[in-house]
Amino acid sequence: MNKPIISAKNIKKSFGQTHALRGVSLDVEAGEVLAIMGPSGSGKSTLLHSLAAITKVDSGEIDFDGRRIDKLSDDQRSILRRTSFGFVFQFGQLVPELTALDNVALPLLLNGVKRKEAYQQAKTWLNKVELAGKADSMLGELSGGQMQRVAIARAMVIEPKVLFADEPTGSLDSLNSERVMELFIKTAKEHGTTVIMVTHEPTIAAYADREIIVRDGQISGADAAVNMAQNTQTNLNKASARTTK
Repeated sequence: MNKPIISAKNIKKSFGQTHALRGVSLDVEAGEVLAIMGPSGSGKSTLLHSLAAITKVDSGEIDFDGRRIDKLSDDQRSILRRTSFGFVFQFGQLVPELTALDNVALPLLLNGVKRKEAYQQAKTWLNKVELAGKADSMLGELSGGQMQRVAIARAMVIEPKVLFADEPTGSLDSLNSERVMELFIKTAKEHGTTVIMVTHEPTIAAYADREIIVRDGQISGADAAVNMAQNTQTNLNKASARTTK
């Protein structure tokens, strides 16, 4: 296995009395497309948000590209998300007052890219998702599938190392879901982007290189043994560190 671009070790997260993550360990290779599946309330979205530095874990360790990120400040995590990660959510979370082109250019402008260059890159990405003719359209003029393709272009325009997707086709019909996923995976593979996505649809998970299932805040199935071994090693390392102090 190649060196992972993201590595989680024994991460835990609770919301009040609810244990969302119960010691999850996971390695994700660079360029891999990983699908996280599981029933509602299983912890799969919390896992995604933790890996993406949106949610801060209570304990455990998360490394990104050789750098530990679970202890970063809020400002540091914000910069990390803005410069290294792309995001696609179920309902796109686009800005309705802006055109399709404006939405795609926005992340570049926020990162300090000059306006002319930002809009040139935004046009290139709208073309890649087959929406060049919709650049000046307002979101209300687009279909659900078209809006998700705008969201993909917006996520990819910064050329992120990792693209996180939470139910990227959850609001679409089967035909639009298939088209969006084909574009989604095609553009990610062309650019060597790692993709981590949450889905409850087996047909969508089938686009991934690997699938894991989360139940009750833990990885189950074939990956459970690996998860347990990594957690055991983490605990042994902690015990060894304590005895040598």
